[in-house]
Amino acid sequence: MENIQSHLNDLKNQLNEYAYHYYVLDESLISDAEYDRLYQELLELERKHPEWITPDSPTQRIGDQLIEGFEKVKHAETMYSLANAFNRADLTRFIDRIEAMVGQGVTFVCECKIDGLAIAVTYQEGQLIRGATRGNGSIGEDITQNLRTIPSIPLKLRQPVTGEFRGEAYMPKAVFMKLNQQREETAQPPLANPRNAAAGALRQINPRKAAERELNVFMYGAAQTEGVQMDSQVELFEAFEKMGLRTNPLRQECQNLDEIWEFIEQVGQQRHDLPYEIDGVVIKVNQFAQQDLLGYTVKAPRWAIAYKFPAEMAQTRILSIDWSVGRTGVVTPTAVMEPVKLAGTTVQRASLHNVDLIRQLDVRLGDLVSIHKAGDIIPEVTQVLKDQRSTTSQPLMFPETCPICSQELVQLEGEVAIRCVNPNCPAQRLAQISHFVSRNAMNITGLGEKVVQQLIDIKLIETAADLYYLSVDDLLKIDHFKEKSAKKLYLAIQSSKGNSLERLLFGLGIRHVGVKAARLIAQKFGTIDAVMGAGPDQIEQIDGVGPMISRSLSSYFQQDDSRKMVERLKEAGLNLTYMGVSEERQDVNSDWLDQTIVLTGSLSHFTRDQAKQMLEGLGAKVTGSVSKKTDVLIYGDSPGSKLDKAQNLGITTMDELTFVSKLEESGVILDEREN
Repeated sequence: MENIQSHLNDLKNQLNEYAYHYYVLDESLISDAEYDRLYQELLELERKHPEWITPDSPTQRIGDQLIEGFEKVKHAETMYSLANAFNRADLTRFIDRIEAMVGQGVTFVCECKIDGLAIAVTYQEGQLIRGATRGNGSIGEDITQNLRTIPSIPLKLRQPVTGEFRGEAYMPKAVFMKLNQQREETAQPPLANPRNAAAGALRQINPRKAAERELNVFMYGAAQTEGVQMDSQVELFEAFEKMGLRTNPLRQECQNLDEIWEFIEQVGQQRHDLPYEIDGVVIKVNQFAQQDLLGYTVKAPRWAIAYKFPAEMAQTRILSIDWSVGRTGVVTPTAVMEPVKLAGTTVQRASLHNVDLIRQLDVRLGDLVSIHKAGDIIPEVTQVLKDQRSTTSQPLMFPETCPICSQELVQLEGEVAIRCVNPNCPAQRLAQISHFVSRNAMNITGLGEKVVQQLIDIKLIETAADLYYLSVDDLLKIDHFKEKSAKKLYLAIQSSKGNSLERLLFGLGIRHVGVKAARLIAQKFGTIDAVMGAGPDQIEQIDGVGPMISRSLSSYFQQDDSRKMVERLKEAGLNLTYMGVSEERQDVNSDWLDQTIVLTGSLSHFTRDQAKQMLEGLGAKVTGSVSKKTDVLIYGDSPGSKLDKAQNLGITTMDELTFVSKLEESGVILDEREN
């Protein structure tokens, strides 16, 4: 038996060593097939002897338990943001300020500014105990289970070091391209960029889903360390590599501005060939003693600055103008151009925003134009090179009718946009339904624009309300949908019926009614009927809702189509009430204000997500795990071990019926429908 346990430990150490060489030192000691064979052998031994499993085993990276919520955690020290530099003059001023404070002879370390998500990983005597997002700098969210799925984050360091280590989690470019290809094949909208994709992965409630995103990390900083001596940034990187923490080898120690600028230019030339996204270079004072002398401003360290690469420009020729129609009928021009390489991608389309911009730039077909990527994401036309224009070019003719439904276009007084006012315009219908199901509205996952378009094309839906009358058999008519995906989408649609009124108000796509205005209106009136019956003067009295919003809202509900939509939603069984605390009862929420609440078990009156919405509306903080900081545990059927733990810790527990009663006392409006 001892020999078996010894072999298991040898396998575990062997696999961790191979992982260190592969992910940190970037060298492969064995083939993937051999690694997989040893991994399967370890897995089988641990299955037979679960009592020998330890947290640092490579088999323990991905947990099976869903994360119920992301608990807030305080960082060992503040994770500051960085001041920005945009040119060489900014860097000169930065160095001059430093030398004025600490004298001459300062050296610097230049590192790539990874375009990802800042993280803090805490180790206790070498064991990984916690991982968190940056959050607001002082307090982040506990994402330990998802960070454990990243192979380059060691579950156990090679040295028994204690401390909080900072870095950047990112999605490699190749993984991002593969992910978007998969999303396209399943009719999901593409993700905007690798940074957003990485952030979404780390907020997955299912660690297995996070693992599928194949994230990686580069580590670059530390706070409150014990068991390791580091006096400079250069020594920090050396220590990290000995510990087993992955660092970016593309860095350089620099003696002066000329060397810093040379490194920036070198990185700028090769940034698009790197396997990860960067948006600049971080320059830090090397010696920690000098960093301490320089200190911090309220927002940023005085000893570091982020040089941001300028938005890249390119020149190309306009071939044609496409006119697209949005959910409110606004017709937007897009330039179709000769393909050109820009910021590492081939660009053929760029935004022209509106007809006023076309007039200002005097854009014409055949023009040579300058384009750049706004925020390195959205290409837009910034300049027309008129000296290279053909003498026979003609000013653009703007469309007079909708490019989709042929309705006459109008330009309302005081607006730069031209719009289609046909409520039955197919393009508007697609955009309206896509908006209705979006994250900040009814949040129906799996219902992207391509799926919506198919449902319209096969005449299963005409309005958003029709979604709630679809069956699983209807959804099986969608291309590539099987029984499992159809049932999953059906359940997501049905689940959204329980959303609070403010989500529905925003989802209706009423002009000028954003997320905040929808919440304020829902809070004021409480029910959809009260909102529909309110006049512009009543709506305008809400603090934060002006005359433009009140007129738009009132006008929307005066339309027959809008009233029919609400009736259809009522008949489908949607919640049409505000589930937060009502305006009149805001003084009665002291029972919940600043309380830390944990929800567990199956609730019959509403889902846990709906209960969470209500509690947060009352000023409570809802977390996913029971600890000494928990004030109240609310439980439904099959509460599991959380109830036992809460009772052992002496935490107040509350069953669902008591919870519902307390909510009503706190002014929450609960509807009477069945779930």
